Amino acid sequence: MISADIYKELVSLQDKGYRDMQITIIPSVNADSIIGVRTPALRSLAKELSKREDIDTFLNDLPHKYFEENQLHAFILSGMKDAAKAFELVDKFLPYVDNWATCDQMSPKIFKKHKDILLEYINKWISSDLAYVKRFGIGMLMEHFLDEDFKTTYLTKVSKIRSDEYYVNMMTAWYFATALAKQYDATLPYIEKQKLDIWTHNKSIQKAVESYRITPEQKEYLKTLKRKA
Repeated sequence: MISADIYKELVSLQDKGYRDMQITIIPSVNADSIIGVRTPALRSLAKELSKREDIDTFLNDLPHKYFEENQLHAFILSGMKDAAKAFELVDKFLPYVDNWATCDQMSPKIFKKHKDILLEYINKWISSDLAYVKRFGIGMLMEHFLDEDFKTTYLTKVSKIRSDEYYVNMMTAWYFATALAKQYDATLPYIEKQKLDIWTHNKSIQKAVESYRITPEQKEYLKTLKRKA
């Protein structure tokens, strides 16, 4: 069975010191589900597993028990060359994603060649009630639609998100900080007109001020726009 093979391989790659560190930085995941395998080793294993004829058995065996199995799943999907299958399997996997690392490290390269379809999925994901599905949608909008395919309507869409979930609000702040770096003139009014909730507004400014892509003059002005809680 492929799942048994994967577990055996993961255990052989265990780094207990790394596991202890992961437990502290990924608090949403049960510590007992973390084996402790470094990311380069997981990426390498994912490449090997993707060549197996029975890999679909693993991809359909949800939910997984271990954090590293979710990581492998994300990396395998990220390397898929069949766009239709990638969209289908990402959409199927997302409801089982329970942490920021798996969410943020999953990024199928094939998506950039099918942005019209991706945008349809993004609209669906952003509307989800599940925190990491919503976070993934915002992340995809940030990764693929802040350059030549940018539209101000995307800023409006993200600015309307309201959530009690820390990891959703942090991604929203990251999105707006990146938008300020890439599309400053279009994004600034959303900060000036206070379109975000106070925490996300201030976090967006903080992250933008920390960016090397923002000019010193822009940083000084953004600091004047911080809001009191």
